[in-house]
Amino acid sequence: MKISIIIKNKFPTILSIFILIFTWKIISGIIASEMILPSPEVTYKSMLILIKSEDFFKTVFMTIERGMIGFFLSCTLGLGIGLLTGSNLFLEKLIEPILVVIKSTPVMSIIILALIWFRTDYVPIFVSFLVSFPIICVNVSEGIKSIDIKLLEMAKIYGVKKYRMVLEIYLPAITSYFMAGVSTAMGIGWKAVIAAEVLSQPTLAIGTSLYNSKVYIETENVLAWTVIAVILSFIFERGIRMLEKKMIRWRG
Repeated sequence: MKISIIIKNKFPTILSIFILIFTWKIISGIIASEMILPSPEVTYKSMLILIKSEDFFKTVFMTIERGMIGFFLSCTLGLGIGLLTGSNLFLEKLIEPILVVIKSTPVMSIIILALIWFRTDYVPIFVSFLVSFPIICVNVSEGIKSIDIKLLEMAKIYGVKKYRMVLEIYLPAITSYFMAGVSTAMGIGWKAVIAAEVLSQPTLAIGTSLYNSKVYIETENVLAWTVIAVILSFIFERGIRMLEKKMIRWRG
């Protein structure tokens, strides 16, 4: 019974992937040029060669490491500032213009400025942080503001200790907002990290490999690295979704 339910739930996703690959196959056949659009089979073979290469896992690990450092910095600072702005109107008005400027600045502008300010390896970290930070900060702030004021007043009247208020009122209230911010920031931040690597050219990076493949007109490698980046993004997204479900159960 459970197997049939899983198959039923996953079928639309699997069908969508097959349609995408089939469309890709048809278009590559019509174009009939591996240099412009390699077929799925050629891309798959290229991906296997990349995976078997000596520096593949180092390259993937370094990109993930840069992205995660920036992402965790944005989560930490975003959570802290979001808690403050959500509970203090003056701080919210003070920080709001800064967040608007960061969110409105084109990612490419951020990358170019980071290239001027930082060493090559630090550029993707800075970009990951700056792209993700406003999203998490705003979401946490909204979570704090969603708390029922009457509930807080009641807790104060009955002398509920601060640590219990944090654990039983504040944390449950911001959980869904925080996780929604994390999910959105992860998706945007991951693309920004790879874009930053394409321009900054660190020694080992998915973005650098993409750029080199483009320079040598190895379109099959460009697509192979793109597929690898998409798969990694999917894995991270699924991991966040699983964590979100566990946190929602804890909140309940």
